[in-house]
Amino acid sequence: MHFSLLEKMGASVLISAWLIYGANFVGNLLVPIAPHVGGAVHAAATKEEAPAEPAAAAGPEKSIGELLATADPAAGEKVFGKCKACHVAESGAGHKVGPNLWGVVGRPTASSPGFSYSAAMTGKGGEWTYEHLNTFLTSPKEYAPGNKMTFAGLKSADDRAAVIAYLRTRSDSPKPLP
Repeated sequence: MHFSLLEKMGASVLISAWLIYGANFVGNLLVPIAPHVGGAVHAAATKEEAPAEPAAAAGPEKSIGELLATADPAAGEKVFGKCKACHVAESGAGHKVGPNLWGVVGRPTASSPGFSYSAAMTGKGGEWTYEHLNTFLTSPKEYAPGNKMTFAGLKSADDRAAVIAYLRTRSDSPKPLP
């Protein structure tokens, strides 16, 4: 039985499509796809529970100074694990996708030597005060619209305070608490 060139090409395309579909199907079974949250890519999905009561009913929000007074740097180091995909906070270490955060508390914004910042960050000016870090970590895109950071932010004020307390320890001369 002889097949024409057109029949052979059609069969090849059909078999290739089946192989691609099958490989994709098996791959999805073996490795589940994690959802994208706020444009950031996460290695594993995390389940966030809704607050029991609306935030307005919880009372006035504490200032960053009050939160830092009770913040645990060790807990902040654990929360900072979310940041380690793009950042390092080690003296003398190079940059990753994001800048090295060693000595970031009190440092001028967009000032880590050798890192190429977005225009949004270089135009921001000022320095990384505790208040600015808290606002930035709440929502990087709202703090400096147009910046390159894809992280959605830390919604928990306690988590933000813990990370800031941890970053405060990552310095040759930690800044005093407010």
